[in-house]
Amino acid sequence: MTDEKTRLGELRDEIDRLDQQIMDLISARARCAQEVAHVKMAANPGQDVVFYRPEREAQVLRRIKAENPGPLPAEEMARLFREIMSACLALEKPMHIAFLGPVGTFTQAAALKHFGHSVVSVPLPAIDAVFREVESGAAHYGVVPVENSTEGMINHTLDMFMSSPLKICGEVQLRIHHHLLVSPKFRDQPITRIYSHQQSFAQCRQWLDTHRYGIERVTVSSNAEAARRAAEEPGTAAIAGDMAAELYGLERTANSIEDRPDNTTRFLIIGREAVPASGHDKSSILVSMRNKPGALYQLLEPFHRHGLSLTRIETRPSPSGTWAYVFYIDFEGHTDDELVRKVLAEVDDEAVELKRLGSYPIGVL
Repeated sequence: MTDEKTRLGELRDEIDRLDQQIMDLISARARCAQEVAHVKMAANPGQDVVFYRPEREAQVLRRIKAENPGPLPAEEMARLFREIMSACLALEKPMHIAFLGPVGTFTQAAALKHFGHSVVSVPLPAIDAVFREVESGAAHYGVVPVENSTEGMINHTLDMFMSSPLKICGEVQLRIHHHLLVSPKFRDQPITRIYSHQQSFAQCRQWLDTHRYGIERVTVSSNAEAARRAAEEPGTAAIAGDMAAELYGLERTANSIEDRPDNTTRFLIIGREAVPASGHDKSSILVSMRNKPGALYQLLEPFHRHGLSLTRIETRPSPSGTWAYVFYIDFEGHTDDELVRKVLAEVDDEAVELKRLGSYPIGVL
Protein backbone atom coordinates (compact mmCIF):
# COMPACT_ATOMS: atom_id res chain seq x y z
CA MET A 1 0.00 0.00 0.00
CA THR A 2 1.39 3.41 -0.96
CA ASP A 3 1.91 6.27 1.49
CA GLU A 4 -0.94 8.14 -0.23
CA LYS A 5 -3.41 5.29 0.29
CA THR A 6 -2.29 4.86 3.86
CA ARG A 7 -2.77 8.53 4.64
CA LEU A 8 -6.16 8.70 2.89
CA GLY A 9 -7.31 5.68 4.86
CA GLU A 10 -6.27 7.34 8.13
CA LEU A 11 -8.07 10.57 7.19
CA ARG A 12 -11.26 8.72 6.26
CA ASP A 13 -11.19 6.85 9.57
CA GLU A 14 -10.79 10.21 11.34
CA ILE A 15 -13.73 11.67 9.39
CA ASP A 16 -15.89 8.67 10.35
CA ARG A 17 -14.95 9.16 14.01
CA LEU A 18 -15.75 12.88 13.86
CA ASP A 19 -19.05 12.21 12.09
CA GLN A 20 -20.07 9.94 14.95
CA GLN A 21 -19.16 12.64 17.49
CA ILE A 22 -21.11 15.25 15.53
CA MET A 23 -24.14 12.95 15.41
CA ASP A 24 -23.93 12.27 19.14
CA LEU A 25 -23.67 16.00 19.92
CA ILE A 26 -26.59 16.92 17.65
CA SER A 27 -28.68 14.22 19.33
CA ALA A 28 -27.73 15.59 22.76
CA ARG A 29 -28.70 19.09 21.65
CA ALA A 30 -32.04 17.78 20.37
CA ARG A 31 -32.75 16.10 23.73
CA CYS A 32 -31.91 19.34 25.50
CA ALA A 33 -34.31 21.23 23.23
CA GLN A 34 -37.02 18.69 24.04
CA GLU A 35 -36.40 19.22 27.74
CA VAL A 36 -36.75 22.99 27.30
CA ALA A 37 -40.13 22.38 25.66
CA HIS A 38 -41.25 20.08 28.49
CA VAL A 39 -40.25 22.67 31.12
CA LYS A 40 -42.22 25.37 29.29
CA MET A 41 -45.32 23.17 28.98
CA ALA A 42 -45.17 22.16 32.62
CA ALA A 43 -44.94 25.81 33.69
CA ASN A 44 -47.89 26.80 31.46
CA PRO A 45 -50.42 23.92 31.60
CA GLY A 46 -53.31 24.20 29.17
CA GLN A 47 -51.84 27.22 27.38
CA ASP A 48 -50.36 27.73 23.93
CA VAL A 49 -46.63 27.66 24.63
CA VAL A 50 -44.28 29.71 22.45
CA PHE A 51 -41.31 27.52 21.50
CA TYR A 52 -39.79 29.75 18.82
CA ARG A 53 -37.88 32.73 20.21
CA PRO A 54 -36.64 35.04 17.41
CA GLU A 55 -34.41 37.08 19.71
CA ARG A 56 -32.77 33.99 21.25
CA GLU A 57 -32.17 32.48 17.83
CA ALA A 58 -30.57 35.70 16.57
CA GLN A 59 -28.28 35.80 19.60
CA VAL A 60 -27.16 32.20 19.03
CA LEU A 61 -26.46 32.75 15.32
CA ARG A 62 -24.52 35.95 16.03
CA ARG A 63 -22.39 34.11 18.58
CA ILE A 64 -21.74 31.28 16.10
CA LYS A 65 -20.57 33.77 13.45
CA ALA A 66 -18.40 35.67 15.94
CA GLU A 67 -16.74 32.57 17.43
CA ASN A 68 -16.42 30.47 14.29
CA PRO A 69 -12.79 29.21 14.16
CA GLY A 70 -12.84 28.31 10.42
CA PRO A 71 -11.96 27.07 7.90
CA LEU A 72 -15.68 27.20 7.01
CA PRO A 73 -16.88 30.79 6.46
CA ALA A 74 -18.88 32.24 9.37
CA GLU A 75 -21.99 32.58 7.19
CA GLU A 76 -21.84 28.91 6.21
CA MET A 77 -21.34 27.79 9.81
CA ALA A 78 -24.36 29.85 10.89
CA ARG A 79 -26.48 28.27 8.14
CA LEU A 80 -25.58 24.81 9.41
CA PHE A 81 -26.65 25.76 12.94
CA ARG A 82 -29.81 27.34 11.51
CA GLU A 83 -30.82 23.92 10.16
CA ILE A 84 -29.91 22.14 13.40
CA MET A 85 -32.09 24.55 15.39
CA SER A 86 -34.92 24.17 12.88
CA ALA A 87 -34.83 20.38 13.17
CA CYS A 88 -34.68 20.47 16.99
CA LEU A 89 -37.61 22.89 17.18
CA ALA A 90 -39.69 20.67 14.89
CA LEU A 91 -39.38 17.73 17.32
CA GLU A 92 -42.14 19.20 19.47
CA LYS A 93 -44.32 20.88 16.87
CA PRO A 94 -43.28 21.86 13.32
CA MET A 95 -44.11 25.49 12.65
CA HIS A 96 -46.46 26.40 9.81
CA ILE A 97 -45.06 29.32 7.82
CA ALA A 98 -47.32 31.09 5.32
CA PHE A 99 -45.65 32.73 2.35
CA LEU A 100 -46.54 34.48 -0.88
CA GLY A 101 -46.74 31.54 -3.28
CA PRO A 102 -46.86 29.48 -5.27
CA VAL A 103 -44.21 26.90 -4.38
CA GLY A 104 -40.83 27.75 -5.86
CA THR A 105 -40.92 31.53 -5.39
CA PHE A 106 -38.19 33.69 -3.90
CA THR A 107 -40.50 34.28 -0.91
CA GLN A 108 -40.42 30.56 -0.13
CA ALA A 109 -36.63 30.63 -0.45
CA ALA A 110 -36.57 33.51 2.06
CA ALA A 111 -38.84 31.58 4.43
CA LEU A 112 -36.57 28.53 4.36
CA LYS A 113 -33.46 30.71 4.76
CA HIS A 114 -34.93 32.28 7.89
CA PHE A 115 -36.69 29.30 9.51
CA GLY A 116 -34.76 26.34 8.10
CA HIS A 117 -36.14 23.40 6.13
CA SER A 118 -37.89 21.64 9.03
CA VAL A 119 -40.96 23.89 8.90
CA VAL A 120 -44.20 23.33 7.01
CA SER A 121 -44.31 26.03 4.34
CA VAL A 122 -47.80 27.08 3.23
CA PRO A 123 -48.07 28.85 -0.15
CA LEU A 124 -50.82 31.46 -0.48
CA PRO A 125 -51.91 33.42 -3.56
CA ALA A 126 -51.67 36.99 -2.25
CA ILE A 127 -50.03 39.14 0.42
CA ASP A 128 -53.35 39.84 2.18
CA ALA A 129 -53.99 36.07 2.32
CA VAL A 130 -50.68 35.62 4.17
CA PHE A 131 -51.76 38.23 6.72
CA ARG A 132 -55.16 36.54 7.20
CA GLU A 133 -53.57 33.11 7.64
CA VAL A 134 -51.36 34.38 10.47
CA GLU A 135 -54.10 36.51 12.05
CA SER A 136 -56.41 33.47 12.22
CA GLY A 137 -53.74 31.34 13.88
CA ALA A 138 -53.66 28.85 10.99
CA ALA A 139 -49.98 29.74 10.50
CA HIS A 140 -47.46 30.57 13.21
CA TYR A 141 -45.69 33.20 11.08
CA GLY A 142 -45.85 34.67 7.60
CA VAL A 143 -43.21 35.85 5.14
CA VAL A 144 -43.93 38.75 2.79
CA PRO A 145 -41.69 40.86 0.52
CA VAL A 146 -41.33 44.51 1.54
CA GLU A 147 -38.65 46.07 -0.69
CA ASN A 148 -36.28 45.38 -3.54
CA SER A 149 -32.96 47.16 -3.99
CA THR A 150 -33.76 48.05 -7.61
CA GLU A 151 -37.56 48.28 -7.74
CA GLY A 152 -38.23 49.90 -4.34
CA MET A 153 -40.98 49.23 -1.79
CA ILE A 154 -43.79 46.71 -2.19
CA ASN A 155 -46.70 49.02 -1.42
CA HIS A 156 -49.27 46.28 -0.87
CA THR A 157 -47.29 44.99 2.10
CA LEU A 158 -46.99 48.47 3.63
CA ASP A 159 -50.71 49.12 3.18
CA MET A 160 -51.64 45.87 4.95
CA PHE A 161 -49.98 47.09 8.14
CA MET A 162 -52.38 50.03 8.34
CA SER A 163 -55.25 47.72 9.33
CA SER A 164 -53.58 44.52 10.50
CA PRO A 165 -52.89 43.81 14.20
CA LEU A 166 -49.86 41.67 13.32
CA LYS A 167 -46.35 42.50 14.45
CA ILE A 168 -43.10 42.46 12.49
CA CYS A 169 -41.02 39.72 14.14
CA GLY A 170 -37.99 39.54 11.89
CA GLU A 171 -36.42 40.31 8.55
CA VAL A 172 -34.43 38.38 5.98
CA GLN A 173 -32.54 39.61 2.94
CA LEU A 174 -32.18 37.41 -0.11
CA ARG A 175 -29.83 37.97 -3.03
CA ILE A 176 -31.96 37.61 -6.14
CA HIS A 177 -30.39 35.79 -9.08
CA HIS A 178 -32.54 35.43 -12.19
CA HIS A 179 -31.77 32.81 -14.83
CA LEU A 180 -33.19 32.20 -18.29
CA LEU A 181 -34.60 28.68 -18.03
CA VAL A 182 -35.77 26.17 -20.62
CA SER A 183 -37.05 22.61 -20.50
CA PRO A 184 -34.42 20.01 -21.51
CA LYS A 185 -36.93 18.39 -23.84
CA PHE A 186 -37.35 21.66 -25.76
CA ARG A 187 -33.73 22.88 -25.62
CA ASP A 188 -33.17 22.56 -29.38
CA GLN A 189 -36.18 24.69 -30.29
CA PRO A 190 -35.83 28.45 -30.81
CA ILE A 191 -37.30 30.60 -28.01
CA THR A 192 -40.28 32.64 -29.21
CA ARG A 193 -41.80 33.60 -25.85
CA ILE A 194 -40.48 34.36 -22.36
CA TYR A 195 -42.61 34.14 -19.22
CA SER A 196 -41.90 35.92 -15.93
CA HIS A 197 -43.26 38.15 -13.20
CA GLN A 198 -43.38 41.85 -14.04
CA GLN A 199 -40.74 42.74 -11.44
CA SER A 200 -38.34 40.14 -12.82
CA PHE A 201 -38.78 41.54 -16.31
CA ALA A 202 -37.99 45.00 -14.90
CA GLN A 203 -34.89 43.72 -13.11
CA CYS A 204 -33.58 42.03 -16.29
CA ARG A 205 -34.65 44.66 -18.83
CA GLN A 206 -31.20 45.63 -20.09
CA TRP A 207 -30.05 42.03 -20.52
CA LEU A 208 -33.23 41.12 -22.39
CA ASP A 209 -32.97 44.15 -24.66
CA THR A 210 -29.38 43.22 -25.49
CA HIS A 211 -29.61 39.43 -25.81
CA ARG A 212 -33.29 38.61 -26.50
CA TYR A 213 -34.57 41.73 -28.23
CA GLY A 214 -37.83 41.20 -30.11
CA ILE A 215 -38.88 38.02 -28.31
CA GLU A 216 -42.39 38.20 -26.83
CA ARG A 217 -42.46 38.82 -23.08
CA VAL A 218 -45.53 37.53 -21.24
CA THR A 219 -46.18 38.64 -17.67
CA VAL A 220 -47.54 35.99 -15.27
CA SER A 221 -48.43 35.97 -11.58
CA SER A 222 -45.10 34.59 -10.33
CA ASN A 223 -41.75 33.25 -11.48
CA ALA A 224 -42.85 29.78 -10.36
CA GLU A 225 -45.85 30.01 -12.70
CA ALA A 226 -43.46 31.11 -15.47
CA ALA A 227 -41.31 28.03 -14.82
CA ARG A 228 -44.35 25.76 -14.87
CA ARG A 229 -45.39 27.08 -18.28
CA ALA A 230 -41.89 26.80 -19.70
CA ALA A 231 -41.79 23.16 -18.59
CA GLU A 232 -44.92 22.42 -20.62
CA GLU A 233 -44.80 24.67 -23.69
CA PRO A 234 -42.30 24.19 -26.53
CA GLY A 235 -40.48 27.29 -27.74
CA THR A 236 -40.79 29.09 -24.41
CA ALA A 237 -38.45 30.11 -21.60
CA ALA A 238 -38.89 31.45 -18.09
CA ILE A 239 -37.03 33.97 -15.97
CA ALA A 240 -36.86 32.49 -12.48
CA GLY A 241 -34.52 31.38 -9.72
CA ASP A 242 -32.88 28.12 -8.69
CA MET A 243 -35.79 26.86 -6.59
CA ALA A 244 -38.28 27.13 -9.47
CA ALA A 245 -35.76 25.57 -11.87
CA GLU A 246 -35.30 22.56 -9.60
CA LEU A 247 -39.02 22.21 -8.93
CA TYR A 248 -39.96 22.09 -12.62
CA GLY A 249 -36.87 20.34 -13.98
CA LEU A 250 -35.59 23.26 -16.05
CA GLU A 251 -32.02 24.01 -17.08
CA ARG A 252 -30.22 27.32 -17.37
CA THR A 253 -29.57 28.71 -20.80
CA ALA A 254 -28.21 31.96 -19.29
CA ASN A 255 -27.07 32.55 -15.70
CA SER A 256 -27.63 35.56 -13.42
CA ILE A 257 -29.19 37.84 -16.02
CA GLU A 258 -30.30 40.52 -13.54
CA ASP A 259 -29.06 43.97 -14.55
CA ARG A 260 -27.62 44.72 -11.10
CA PRO A 261 -25.40 42.09 -9.46
CA ASP A 262 -26.35 43.39 -5.99
CA ASN A 263 -30.07 42.82 -6.61
CA THR A 264 -31.53 42.03 -3.17
CA THR A 265 -35.05 41.69 -1.79
CA ARG A 266 -35.91 42.25 1.86
CA PHE A 267 -38.69 40.16 3.39
CA LEU A 268 -40.53 40.66 6.68
CA ILE A 269 -41.52 37.96 9.15
CA ILE A 270 -44.99 38.70 10.54
CA GLY A 271 -46.53 37.16 13.66
CA ARG A 272 -48.91 37.74 16.54
CA GLU A 273 -46.42 38.22 19.40
CA ALA A 274 -44.02 41.06 20.18
CA VAL A 275 -40.33 40.13 20.18
CA PRO A 276 -38.07 41.03 23.16
CA ALA A 277 -34.79 42.84 22.58
CA SER A 278 -31.91 40.78 21.16
CA GLY A 279 -29.20 43.43 21.52
CA HIS A 280 -29.03 44.36 17.83
CA ASP A 281 -32.52 45.32 16.73
CA LYS A 282 -34.57 47.36 14.32
CA SER A 283 -38.04 48.87 14.80
CA SER A 284 -40.80 49.83 12.38
CA ILE A 285 -43.60 52.34 12.87
CA LEU A 286 -46.44 53.97 10.96
CA VAL A 287 -47.05 57.65 11.65
CA SER A 288 -49.93 59.81 10.47
CA MET A 289 -49.10 63.52 10.77
CA ARG A 290 -51.28 66.60 10.71
CA ASN A 291 -51.36 68.24 7.28
CA LYS A 292 -49.46 71.44 8.03
CA PRO A 293 -46.16 73.10 7.05
CA GLY A 294 -43.14 71.50 8.70
CA ALA A 295 -44.92 68.24 9.53
CA LEU A 296 -42.15 66.05 8.12
CA TYR A 297 -39.47 68.06 9.94
CA GLN A 298 -41.34 67.68 13.24
CA LEU A 299 -41.52 63.95 12.64
CA LEU A 300 -37.83 63.46 11.86
CA GLU A 301 -36.24 66.02 14.19
CA PRO A 302 -36.44 63.92 17.42
CA PHE A 303 -34.64 61.01 15.69
CA HIS A 304 -31.82 63.35 14.61
CA ARG A 305 -31.56 65.11 17.97
CA HIS A 306 -31.30 61.83 19.91
CA GLY A 307 -28.99 60.14 17.40
CA LEU A 308 -31.30 57.33 16.27
CA SER A 309 -30.40 56.10 12.80
CA LEU A 310 -33.24 55.87 10.27
CA THR A 311 -32.84 53.05 7.75
CA ARG A 312 -36.01 53.64 5.71
CA ILE A 313 -38.77 56.22 5.36
CA GLU A 314 -41.62 55.77 2.90
CA THR A 315 -44.81 57.75 2.27
CA ARG A 316 -48.18 56.13 1.60
CA PRO A 317 -51.61 57.73 1.05
CA SER A 318 -53.74 57.59 4.17
CA PRO A 319 -56.99 55.63 3.88
CA SER A 320 -58.68 58.27 6.06
CA GLY A 321 -58.74 61.18 3.62
CA THR A 322 -57.68 62.79 0.36
CA TRP A 323 -54.14 64.24 0.30
CA ALA A 324 -53.39 62.87 3.77
CA TYR A 325 -50.31 60.69 4.16
CA VAL A 326 -48.87 58.01 6.42
CA PHE A 327 -45.12 57.62 6.94
CA TYR A 328 -43.58 54.16 7.22
CA ILE A 329 -40.28 54.37 9.13
CA ASP A 330 -37.60 51.81 9.99
CA PHE A 331 -34.94 52.77 12.53
CA GLU A 332 -32.25 51.08 14.58
CA GLY A 333 -33.13 50.21 18.18
CA HIS A 334 -35.84 48.42 20.16
CA THR A 335 -39.01 50.03 21.50
CA ASP A 336 -38.06 48.77 24.98
CA ASP A 337 -34.89 50.90 24.87
CA GLU A 338 -35.17 54.02 27.04
CA LEU A 339 -33.89 56.29 24.26
CA VAL A 340 -36.35 54.86 21.72
CA ARG A 341 -39.24 55.28 24.16
CA LYS A 342 -38.27 58.93 24.65
CA VAL A 343 -38.14 59.60 20.89
CA LEU A 344 -41.46 57.87 20.20
CA ALA A 345 -43.12 59.81 23.03
CA GLU A 346 -42.06 63.07 21.33
CA VAL A 347 -43.29 61.82 17.95
CA ASP A 348 -46.58 60.73 19.49
CA ASP A 349 -47.15 64.24 20.86
CA GLU A 350 -47.06 65.68 17.32
CA ALA A 351 -48.71 62.82 15.42
CA VAL A 352 -52.34 62.18 14.66
CA GLU A 353 -51.60 58.49 15.11
CA LEU A 354 -48.51 56.42 15.89
CA LYS A 355 -48.64 52.68 15.31
CA ARG A 356 -45.77 50.51 16.53
CA LEU A 357 -45.41 47.69 14.00
CA GLY A 358 -42.78 45.83 15.96
CA SER A 359 -39.16 45.57 17.03
CA TYR A 360 -37.13 42.63 15.78
CA PRO A 361 -33.55 41.36 15.39
CA ILE A 362 -31.63 42.76 12.44
CA GLY A 363 -31.22 39.94 9.94
CA VAL A 364 -28.25 37.69 10.80
CA LEU A 365 -28.13 35.47 7.69
